[in-house]
Amino acid sequence: MRTDLFDFELPEDLIALHPVEPRDASRMLVVNPGNNSAQHFTDAAARDLVSFLKPGDALVFNDTRVIPAALEGVRETIRTEGGTQATPSIDVNLHRRVAPDVWRAFVRPSKRLREGDVVRFGSDTSALRATILDKATGGEVGLRFDQSGNGLDAAVAQLGQMPLPPYIAAKRPADADDASTYQTVFAEKDGAVAAPTAGLHFTEGLLADLEARGIKRVGVTLHVGAGTFLPVKAEDTVDHQMHAEWGEVTPEAADQLNTIRANGGRICCIGTTSLRLIESAADEAGRIEAFADETAIFITPGYRFKATDILMTNFHLPRSTLFMLVCAFAGLETMQAAYAHAVQQRYRFYSYGDATLLFPADKPTRA
Repeated sequence: MRTDLFDFELPEDLIALHPVEPRDASRMLVVNPGNNSAQHFTDAAARDLVSFLKPGDALVFNDTRVIPAALEGVRETIRTEGGTQATPSIDVNLHRRVAPDVWRAFVRPSKRLREGDVVRFGSDTSALRATILDKATGGEVGLRFDQSGNGLDAAVAQLGQMPLPPYIAAKRPADADDASTYQTVFAEKDGAVAAPTAGLHFTEGLLADLEARGIKRVGVTLHVGAGTFLPVKAEDTVDHQMHAEWGEVTPEAADQLNTIRANGGRICCIGTTSLRLIESAADEAGRIEAFADETAIFITPGYRFKATDILMTNFHLPRSTLFMLVCAFAGLETMQAAYAHAVQQRYRFYSYGDATLLFPADKPTRA
């Protein structure tokens, strides 16, 4: 499909730079394309989620935990005809671990980096160093560190900062609050370099209300990569290359979800990361299998959803793979109208912004 079909105008002042407090006070636009009404949209709040679900439904949360994957380093030497000279700082955002001592990363500036160059993070006496293994398109490089495993994890935790999305980081630096506000309340497993942001709307109080309603909770893990923020530059979606992310659906989680659906419950994925993982783990009949692998699933209109009945997610960027996914779920024209409504009603966009609750066009919407 043409990528310009997924473009829209967004006023810059609707990009949320900080979250609301409390988290469940954020607004939530409910999109009901299958409710046989001319008005598909309901303006609600995240704390109202319980009223749109029924006992026996299940929420699927991504329990990944964001690591401080934004690093600032320097190249130890720059080769010139006259010798060596000092190097300007290099911004590094880790996005996917491929070995105990190797990460894929996005770096800026990248043009002058060469294979074999060494980047130093921290002071010279207690530095973490990495060698450039290769360079790919879009500023991506491979980095082999001089530490490995838990030692590398500890060094990154000491030297790194919370990797805010580029549309926030360009407007303000990370602060002390981001260490907690950019984590979900159910974050458990270290490995993500971006938050599963739909989960940021949940509080312990909202979770208690959902449990009291008889709505089940199932955790899965997808370590979100920084590639989630990359715009689609190709003119046609078929030419876009997705970055792989590692995910796991345990046998226990798969059994829970299959039992819930067999008993008439609906699966509500909290975030596109949970949805992409569940759809990667499901067979053609909609049965969810245990899964522990990388996924680069790219969902665009025309995709047949196998296991997801409801989706709660944030408002996404124009021309992004995530906006394409929600258009696939609820319909392109419906989501174009929904986003126009959101702009007109001044919903807050992106990671720290408001939420949408989406139902597909061909299924009933209310409990």
